[in-house]
Amino acid sequence: MSTDQRPTITRPRVMGIVNVTPDSFSDGGKHFDSAAGVEHARRLIAQGADILDIGGESTRPGAAQVAEFDEILRVVPVIEAIRKASDIPISIDTLKPGVAKAAVAAGATIWNDVAALRYSPNAPEVAAELGCEVVLMHMLGEPGTMQDDPRYDDVVAEVEAFLLARAFTAMAAGVSKDRIWLDPGIGFGKTVAHNIALLKALPRFVALGYPVLLGASRKRFIAGIDPSAGEATDRLGGSLAVHLHGAATGVAAVRVHDVREMVQALDVQASILG
Repeated sequence: MSTDQRPTITRPRVMGIVNVTPDSFSDGGKHFDSAAGVEHARRLIAQGADILDIGGESTRPGAAQVAEFDEILRVVPVIEAIRKASDIPISIDTLKPGVAKAAVAAGATIWNDVAALRYSPNAPEVAAELGCEVVLMHMLGEPGTMQDDPRYDDVVAEVEAFLLARAFTAMAAGVSKDRIWLDPGIGFGKTVAHNIALLKALPRFVALGYPVLLGASRKRFIAGIDPSAGEATDRLGGSLAVHLHGAATGVAAVRVHDVREMVQALDVQASILG
């Protein structure tokens, strides 16, 4: 391929993960203390994160739910501290409208909802009231049971139809179309084969006309391809491969644990293809 035929890639934004939880699948407990969470957030900013995603409830397979009050106590001090020190966009990773309200009041600017505004009947209206950007993700079932036996007739078509339906529901409630993001939900109620099919179909999701968030960092399906990657921290190579593929297909952002490595990989990719 000659240089004038090389594809151009718009570098996706890097969303750094800050789990203020005791039981997240990859770094559970490591940043549970508010001070540790804030310090980790500052480290991710220094490493080049464009967005921070703050979560106070684990959505790993089999995870138990956290009371709304407790979730707010976990995330709000971290968001407030980050906002005082930086104007970086902050995403709140929660299913609960009440947590989203508290987080936005504390300085969050994005609601990242793995339930796509289905957890509570008033979630779409709350999203419209808040006026923030909203990420609608596909998840089969709920975190506690989503990986028990996920089945689809056509995973790509079903995930696409779900996301479009949720986007239309959000807009009917008053959320502006330009505030809506879509996420195919890699690892959320999917087998290895389902995840691979969705990754191959990323151009189809990008073509829907909404920004796409891709989050596959350290996910278990990588170990399904490389059985030696039994521990989440052994999956850096697979995580980078997936997100570089996402960049090549036009996703708007990638949600990752390993910010420095992801930023470096994207910069090298952009230098080769630029």
